[in-house]
Amino acid sequence: MFELLLEIFSEEIPARMQVRAGQDLVKAMDAGLKAAGLSPKDSHALTGPRRLTYVTQVELRSPDVSEERKGPRVGSPERALEGFMRGAGITDISQAETRSDKKGEYYVAVLQSEGRDTSDILTALIPEVMTGFSWPKSMKSGDSDFRWVRPLRGLTVLLDGQSLDGITVGGITSDAMVHGHRQMGPGPFPVTTLADYRAALETDGHVMIYRSARRARVLEQAKAACAEAGLELVEDEGLLDEVTGLVEWPVALLGDMDPTFLELPDEVIRLTLKSHQKTFTVRDADGNLAPNFVIMANLETPDNGATIKAGNAKVISARLSDARFFQQQDRQKNLIDYYDQLDEVVFHKKLGSVRDKADRVAALAREIAPHVGADPDLAEQAAKLAKCDLVTQTVIEATSLQGQVGRWMYEAEGGNPDIAVAIEDHYKPQGPSDAVPTNPVAIAVALADKIDTLVGFWAIGEKPTGSKDPFALRRAALGVVRLILSRNLASNLNFFAMLSFYHLNAQFPDDDRMASFVHKLGGVGDLWKIVGHAKADNSFDAFSALGDGFSKTIVDTLLSFLLDRLRVYLRDQGQRHDVIDAVIAQGGDDLLAISQRVEALGAFLSNADGENLVQGYKRAANILRAERKKGKLDLASFDTLSGFTADPAAALAKALANTRPSIDAALNSGDYPAALSSLADLREPIDAFFEDVVVNSDDPDERARRLALLSAVVETFHQIADFSRLDG
Repeated sequence: MFELLLEIFSEEIPARMQVRAGQDLVKAMDAGLKAAGLSPKDSHALTGPRRLTYVTQVELRSPDVSEERKGPRVGSPERALEGFMRGAGITDISQAETRSDKKGEYYVAVLQSEGRDTSDILTALIPEVMTGFSWPKSMKSGDSDFRWVRPLRGLTVLLDGQSLDGITVGGITSDAMVHGHRQMGPGPFPVTTLADYRAALETDGHVMIYRSARRARVLEQAKAACAEAGLELVEDEGLLDEVTGLVEWPVALLGDMDPTFLELPDEVIRLTLKSHQKTFTVRDADGNLAPNFVIMANLETPDNGATIKAGNAKVISARLSDARFFQQQDRQKNLIDYYDQLDEVVFHKKLGSVRDKADRVAALAREIAPHVGADPDLAEQAAKLAKCDLVTQTVIEATSLQGQVGRWMYEAEGGNPDIAVAIEDHYKPQGPSDAVPTNPVAIAVALADKIDTLVGFWAIGEKPTGSKDPFALRRAALGVVRLILSRNLASNLNFFAMLSFYHLNAQFPDDDRMASFVHKLGGVGDLWKIVGHAKADNSFDAFSALGDGFSKTIVDTLLSFLLDRLRVYLRDQGQRHDVIDAVIAQGGDDLLAISQRVEALGAFLSNADGENLVQGYKRAANILRAERKKGKLDLASFDTLSGFTADPAAALAKALANTRPSIDAALNSGDYPAALSSLADLREPIDAFFEDVVVNSDDPDERARRLALLSAVVETFHQIADFSRLDG
């Protein structure tokens, strides 16, 4: 195997695109080399601000290939022979061999294909890969139609220590010359190997080509610059990754800013420095933000970075002055005073304004609050305030501060601490790793906000399809799942979904945009009168009972969507897919109960006793399934617990009678391990039954009783989960 290096040199590649581009380049080049008969090995990419480099080990020539193509029988019609010869690329049938099998003789064309030099393969492959390369954004430069993320400036291809010159892409022709740092590099210089390439760039070239080493240098230098001044770096993984993609030769500089800016909230300062100047914030010995910042320069300067620091300090001062002005303007009013302005912000053209949404969320949060241990009045008030900061100047300028700005403003007014927390945390969790709220008021508002979003978009038919999810509904559904499971909240999602739609419909009772949804409910009677009574009576049971009339309606499809998110979540937690399916198939909309059943069943099946019991279940279920296929199974008239003469059957019937009450009690109390433990008591009676009892007795009555007993056994298993869905 021989070394292959391809460097694509250009103007600055956006930092966020570099890693993915490196992965895509490796994938495309490897695929092309393999398609040509080569076997690239140890392929990897080197990425940086101005270069995308592919490195691999590969043969110098693709192997010769011999292919046999089977043809028609000897003596076949002329047309069949002509088609075979044309497809095989031969001009006379005598060029084919004859082979024999049981049916007689047939023709075989043996096609020999010579291998190709890897240099020839690369001459064709590299332009093909680069021309078809996909960037999030690309551009043309010069007179060429070739598109790249930024103007192309150089192309170097090295194979086994030799430069493959003359490969042309986008008006640039490959040669052995490599460019170093824009300011500190010595100009183009020749290289022949990866070791040569690295040594030349990382010394005189002043370019660190390995991203991991560059990232480590950035962090090390930033920490050292702070430590020298008795300060501590505020680490930020996202910013660290971005800065790594901005510099080829990291040089950390500690700058100063006006201490009066420290009056601003810490997050405003951090966000301003990060988003506008790509600089790190700094803490003092007490853990408070210091009036300093760390800028990562991309070069060494004669004045030790003084000009760079001064320039950044000037821009930072201007940005923080703007932020301070916006804060001062925003705080001239109380947070609730922005509520009416939410009417001017469209949430969705079919779902009204953000104020409409806030009203719905407030009403729903009030009703959810008792189920999560929150004060209904506080939950309703928090929901009304939660979106108010969206129309403040601070959030308009920095949308990532939504929620936080509202909390700061409300706390400055001396507001209730629970409401303040809920204003910030109601957006959470926003992803699989985001923190989950712990405050009951925040939980109530967060659940209400996400359920309202899901129900609203389901109502207007805007569901996720395939990879498209423009309204982040999968994230909202995962948020509901994580809120419920992480806080051990027993939930009736059908109930909450119907409550949510009740409030949605109340806002638009005569609006055509709701008509299609109402039509899809399938004539559940005077639904809104029933819902109204249930609400007025505060009757959870009456309201929940409505779910029975919602078969194949939008509420059911939304529940199915949430259960799919639960499946994904539980799989990520390490649960078996078949166990998850078995429990979900049993039914229910209490995500916590489903999760607890999955955990208990997974633990139960992790030992031999559990698996053996499942085999007994499957034997019983298979017998019943076979009888149903014959159309002869009618169990309705048989007493499953009496009339047995065979001792194992009587013992199983007795064990079943003794076990069912304890299983029922355990399920009613949510003690799923106890329910499974009681179920395990049936193992020996089931094994003995199948060992000594012939189910298909010659006596029709006895046979029917035994089948009915097996049916009762299967039904008992199904109280916990649909065991038929388990693997094995």
